[in-house]
Amino acid sequence: MSHVFHRHTKASLPTAATGEGPWLIDTAGRRYLDASGGAAVSCLGHNHPAVIRALHEQLDRIAFAHTAFFTNEPMERLATELIAGAPPGIERVWFTSGGSEAIEAAIKLARQYFLEIGEPERHRLIARRQSYHGNTLGALAAGGNEWRRRAFEPLLIRTEHIAPCYAYRERRANESEQAYGLRAAEALRERIEAVGPERVMAFIAEPVVGATAGAVPAVPGYFRRIRDICDEYGVLLILDEVMCGMGRTGTLFACEQDGVAPDMIAVAKGVGAGYQPLAALLVSGSIHEAIRAGSGFFQHGHTYMGHPLACAAGLAVIDTIREDALLARVRQLGAGLRARLEARFGDHPHIGDCRGRGLFLGLELVADRDSQAPFDPALALHARVKREAMQRGLICYPMGGTIDGHHGDHILLAPPFIVDDEHLDVVVERLGAAIDAAIASVREAPA
Repeated sequence: MSHVFHRHTKASLPTAATGEGPWLIDTAGRRYLDASGGAAVSCLGHNHPAVIRALHEQLDRIAFAHTAFFTNEPMERLATELIAGAPPGIERVWFTSGGSEAIEAAIKLARQYFLEIGEPERHRLIARRQSYHGNTLGALAAGGNEWRRRAFEPLLIRTEHIAPCYAYRERRANESEQAYGLRAAEALRERIEAVGPERVMAFIAEPVVGATAGAVPAVPGYFRRIRDICDEYGVLLILDEVMCGMGRTGTLFACEQDGVAPDMIAVAKGVGAGYQPLAALLVSGSIHEAIRAGSGFFQHGHTYMGHPLACAAGLAVIDTIREDALLARVRQLGAGLRARLEARFGDHPHIGDCRGRGLFLGLELVADRDSQAPFDPALALHARVKREAMQRGLICYPMGGTIDGHHGDHILLAPPFIVDDEHLDVVVERLGAAIDAAIASVREAPA
């Protein structure tokens, strides 16, 4: 009998025993191709020798020293590496243990920044519907997924939400991508004006929306207009790259492809690749200077921030991505995976959209391709796909509520950067069989 409080209390889960590149192996010897990296975490696969070696070496030196008393070498070196690849203006790194903590830090830092510079009335946050920014209360309040928010609504700070940049469902007929992007971005200006420019402190968004919408990228020009609007009103731009960052889309930071430099970037998941709990908030030099020149102290912190073992793992991950030229590999493999998905599902009557960037791709499931009508949420099609995929030895990341937190189903794919063409063939073959079996089970379900 297990005494673990599992996230799904009625589920019976296999026990992971070991890993081998892109494969996970359970205690019964069954092999699963990890086509989603768990939740877009395991970018280097499992049991990567360089990361394991780095952890052993660091453990022989020191495992922990509290950052209220000491800095440590892995933390300093990892910060230097992250800043070397960051967008212009980003100069400092605040380390945490997970993406939700990084978003919490961003929200609190935005508030303290305006206190430090003498604008205490700025405290309102604007985000987008169908976003996901984490599960702590501040991060959950920032997120725009109604299903995730509903039970905890009385506990959440008030956050304004505007429409996402979701071309598949929001772009009008005969409207160009550029025109749609500019129209979608103008929703931010309208909301700032409605709330009161003097009260808004920040806008937060994912460059490529991950868990709640299924790898939805912004159209070209959208984030450049968003940056202009933020600058016009003195609003901070926070980009959440917890899922889509650290090479997942083919560049170290996803926002590179949008041509924008934010004021803060949150990264997690791929920065530690699952070998240690690790995340970071990258911050502009101007924000850091406001704190340094003012109180000199960010009124925030966690016990395990900047943990030497975690940072040693992150440093090994960044070194491996660079030394093995994995960003170019992500772009190449991403194009190959997308081509395979489009060949397999391009005419599928129940696949409405194939989207994403690099090795961060999504399929949106629809009951009717022409009308884009979703399946009945009561059917829980996404859960059926996950179950069918696991039975075939494939790990993918299906979710429901794609459209509004209630309707819609999608599948997210985020395989490790070290997969090869044969692995991609297996992914598409097993995924196709799982989707077809799940849809067949829906048709057989009693009305």
